[in-house]
Amino acid sequence: MTGRSRRGVKFTHKHSHPNGQSAADGRRSSFSDVSEEGSPTKSRGSGTLDNIAEKPRTAEQQRSDYEKKKANFMTRTFWTFVMIGGFFAALFMGHVYIILIITAVQIISFKEVIAIANVPSRARDLRSTKSLNWYFLATTMYFLYGESVIYYFKHIVLVDKVLLPLATHHRFISFILYVFGFVFFVGSLKASHLKFQFAQFGWTHMALFLIVVQSHFIMNNIFEGMFWFFLPVSLVITNDIFAYICGITFGRTQLIKLSPKKTVEGFVGAWVMTVIFGVFFSAALGKSKYFVCPVTDLGANIFTGLQCEPNPVFLPRTFQLPELFFLPPNTTFSVTLAPIQIHTFVFATFASLIAPFGGFFASGLKRTFKIKDFGHSIPGHGGMTDRMDCQFIMGFFTYIYYHTFIAVHKVSLGQVMEIAITGLTDHEQVELIRGMGRYLGNQGLVSNEVRNCLSLIIRD
Repeated sequence: MTGRSRRGVKFTHKHSHPNGQSAADGRRSSFSDVSEEGSPTKSRGSGTLDNIAEKPRTAEQQRSDYEKKKANFMTRTFWTFVMIGGFFAALFMGHVYIILIITAVQIISFKEVIAIANVPSRARDLRSTKSLNWYFLATTMYFLYGESVIYYFKHIVLVDKVLLPLATHHRFISFILYVFGFVFFVGSLKASHLKFQFAQFGWTHMALFLIVVQSHFIMNNIFEGMFWFFLPVSLVITNDIFAYICGITFGRTQLIKLSPKKTVEGFVGAWVMTVIFGVFFSAALGKSKYFVCPVTDLGANIFTGLQCEPNPVFLPRTFQLPELFFLPPNTTFSVTLAPIQIHTFVFATFASLIAPFGGFFASGLKRTFKIKDFGHSIPGHGGMTDRMDCQFIMGFFTYIYYHTFIAVHKVSLGQVMEIAITGLTDHEQVELIRGMGRYLGNQGLVSNEVRNCLSLIIRD
């Protein structure tokens, strides 16, 4: 019959734009172009054909898909081994190399996160936007790196004539640098781009907090001892591996809609396996002073090692278990282990039950902008952020937990020197040196010649 459409086929009309373009023309999505479900807002005028089966793929197309998957698998495998080899090489070469890796990771991750919210057409009109992003990154890194260096290396920074003024006024200098950027941002505002500029400003600060600030705490973990960097990283990687193995083995129940492949069974199974791995791995790692000692020599490596009095948390202790009501009276059990193994249970639990939500957060972010990966920094793996999304929050937690429950608070050489330099007058500093000279001489730690030489050199 005429005038009727065929069953199963809808015929719709596209609404024309006044300038002759279709309203359904595609364009790059921005903050305002994405629906809450993470997919582009569909135009009512877009034509659809329902219930029409796709043509079966030819043998040539299937062969082409197989070759692409094979090539991607080979690339992914190759770069996996490259990353593993590079990581362990840096780990054994010393703390400086790990710090360089963390620096590179945070810069690349910041670049990837900033890029996904960028709108090229507007960025071309506002060239200052990209420059401001990098300026705020440099300012933040200057502040955070300076804080770490001053805190852990006071005994070096505070005795240097050039570095002393920078260390004394570090926070004020950092604040002024940020204020310059803020003033420049306000001065560059344009009435026709206000929404985009403020969105970029907020997006940049979110990236600075989630990536750069959390990376700063990971670096502080390295200064406290390589153990506090390597163990959390290992727990997150182990959990990721066992989540995949347990998920494909007996996973049935979907865990979260943001990551459809994640299952409750894989989530719980990975937690159990990560705890078991962590308890034994922390005991083995805690026996090496290279890993447990705080950084006192940036030139140290796995072969030279470090020397220190280990934190009591690494020393084995015997724990007496309480009597159980269903056992005969006076029946007791004891277990010998290092307290760090108990703390590792907490670390492993956080790495298994909380840290994965950093990955879920990243998945939601990618869905919002309709992208598969944050970038292509690592061939076969996607972006750097795709590999580090769980590590940032894990490192942050490790820092907080360590300084709350594990760190031994005692006066350090750097703290004493800071008090003497900033809190004593020149005359008092001279008297302090004389008094220390007499004390060391009386203890037999320095000769009388050295003590007399100090008395001659130091004058009021």
